[in-house]
Amino acid sequence: MIQRVTVPSLFPPPVYSHASVVEAGTRLAFLAGSVPLDADGKLVGPGDPVRQAEQVIDNLREQLRAVGSDLAHVVVTEVYVVSSEPATLSAVWDVIEASGLSAGPHSSTLIGVACLGYTGQLVEITATAVVPGEPPA
Repeated sequence: MIQRVTVPSLFPPPVYSHASVVEAGTRLAFLAGSVPLDADGKLVGPGDPVRQAEQVIDNLREQLRAVGSDLAHVVVTEVYVVSSEPATLSAVWDVIEASGLSAGPHSSTLIGVACLGYTGQLVEITATAVVPGEPPA
């Protein structure tokens, strides 16, 4: 259902693919940015991008579950991190890799940004995923 492509003529990516191809007719879920807030709207892990990334992944799992999908069916992500330090971006990527999200590997872009929507927010992930199975009747 998902064809993940690493282009031989390009520099090999560490833990993601250059492209993902999904057959026409497949149901897709386009997820809003997953943020590091708990169910009560409280910021998790103030000042800690690694802890925030863990919460973002937990929330992403919930978003996917709600539409009948999971991390294994994610085809593309954009990962936003409030930092200009490569080490901080790498630490967040380590959380993503450990989560199994990159097991596909999916296509992803890791971006350092100046700020995000919630006060104290350091990490956000948007995703597109395949929704396997038949649509509900």
